[in-house]
Amino acid sequence: MASGYKHLFGPVPSRRLGMSLGVDLIPHKICSLNCVYCECGRSTTLTGERKEYVPVEEVFLELTGFFRSNPDPDTLTFSGAGEPTLHSRLGEVIGFLKDLRPGIPVAVLTNGTLLGDPGVRNELMAADLVLPSLDAATEEAFRRINRPGHHLRLEDYIRGLVDFGREFKGEIWMEVLILPGYNDGMENILALKEALLKIRPRRIQLNTLDRPGSVDGLEAASRESLEGIAALWNMPNVEIIASVKDSHTVKSYRSDVENTILETISRRPCTVGDLEKILGLPVAEINACLGSLEGAGKIETTGQERGTFYQLRTRP
Repeated sequence: MASGYKHLFGPVPSRRLGMSLGVDLIPHKICSLNCVYCECGRSTTLTGERKEYVPVEEVFLELTGFFRSNPDPDTLTFSGAGEPTLHSRLGEVIGFLKDLRPGIPVAVLTNGTLLGDPGVRNELMAADLVLPSLDAATEEAFRRINRPGHHLRLEDYIRGLVDFGREFKGEIWMEVLILPGYNDGMENILALKEALLKIRPRRIQLNTLDRPGSVDGLEAASRESLEGIAALWNMPNVEIIASVKDSHTVKSYRSDVENTILETISRRPCTVGDLEKILGLPVAEINACLGSLEGAGKIETTGQERGTFYQLRTRP
């Protein structure tokens, strides 16, 4: 288990990647977007600047220590509470992992906004799987749902994804998250289809709100709505993402973290930020455990002025 590490979290069950050891190279919450649905909260720094946000030597030491005393996970995944491609030495960490554990697939979860940079695309070539996102292909929907910084142009964003699709030899799984009232208008849905046909990912994964976002009052798209979009697109590689598997059937799940969260919120409701301060765990690991607990019906959320609070479930 990655307990006590600064830059690793998990392994945690992923809806798409099995038991995944997370590698977090970006401090909370530095990103190139400020998406309304982000479960990690609002971006504190909105930027497209690449630099060494955390020392890679620390990451190398933690990875070496982890594999010295833990079983191998299904996947090694770059993710967390920020945009991983912002780290200027991402390619070096991928290469280190491929040397350390060549048999484990390396995945990178990214919003894809930096793929217009040929250097970023080149650093990702050693990965096995890249999972970018694209929620909007019209300017209005893009500004509404993703709230990008002024440095980012939608045209460049999509062109970078198209270029990456032509160059990358691994698999690309594109995620499209649909929010009613934000990006589900017909103009955007048709524009997304046009962009996806150019990007040509192996999979197109339709998703919707699964956890409270950074804006109050968001609603998840219905299953029927997602099925309607998939039918309209009429592409064989479109799938609607299923819920995460039950963590209790997964041997290596962090049951100690789950129990600690339950004990904490049994005393008083907490936000994700509260749990981060109390437990000293990475936000991504807390979010993964909260998602599992919600799926198991053990906890529920309530909206208050200070944000979304998690508490033990009080109704059947």
